[in-house]
Amino acid sequence: MNKVLVEIYIPVAEKCYDMFIPTHLMMHEVLEMVCKLATQLSGGLFIADENTAICNRIDGTILNINLSVNELGLKNGSKLMLI
Repeated sequence: MNKVLVEIYIPVAEKCYDMFIPTHLMMHEVLEMVCKLATQLSGGLFIADENTAICNRIDGTILNINLSVNELGLKNGSKLMLI
């Protein structure tokens, strides 16, 4: 299984986390997984809701959750943000 190492920034917790993400997963699966992990790691500062989105941290573009990690072109070192 191929994976990429991405950095995920959570503004509400002012924390960054590195995470390996399988490249075959759809982004809606990644978002669900990241939200659960972010809630645990932030000590409850981050709580996901129906408006939670994952975006490119460099330009702020919200990622299409209907595409796979591969289709979005995410690579090792990609910087994402959970809002």
